[in-house]
Amino acid sequence: MPAVTHPPHKTGDFFVDYEEKLFEDVKAAPGEKALVTFHTVAFEGSIGFVNLLQATRLQRKGYETSVLLYGPGVTLGVQRGFPKIGDEAFPGHQNFNNQIKKFISEGGKVYACRFALQALYGHGEPSLIEGIIPISPLDVLDLVLIHKRDNAFILDTWTL
Repeated sequence: MPAVTHPPHKTGDFFVDYEEKLFEDVKAAPGEKALVTFHTVAFEGSIGFVNLLQATRLQRKGYETSVLLYGPGVTLGVQRGFPKIGDEAFPGHQNFNNQIKKFISEGGKVYACRFALQALYGHGEPSLIEGIIPISPLDVLDLVLIHKRDNAFILDTWTL
């Protein structure tokens, strides 16, 4: 058997060059918009949280950024906690809620489909994180079309 002669990695070591950036740091031109849609279930994978981080990054780059929660995506926008609302039952339990609150506090808009909220997941509007705007299911497509018409950057988030 070959012998491993390299010393073990230690806390603080680097595995990659994290400082090198190859591409320009793109910023929004005045009036540019972005829309991040979510048709994904909270805690079913990393994509929901990762693209909430992307939405926040787009907002910080100057894009007028909106988030659309529809279908199972509304599960990202409901208040949670255990044993009480707001309590973190395990590390990361409040990641979605905290990121949505941060996004809204920085000027982002979050919309949640009322149909999915009630008919699919049995929640009412009082279940939503403060600042999320409930919308008609007929507004879901129109919100996307408005952003398309305005030549917005659209990032669709789906899981199957």
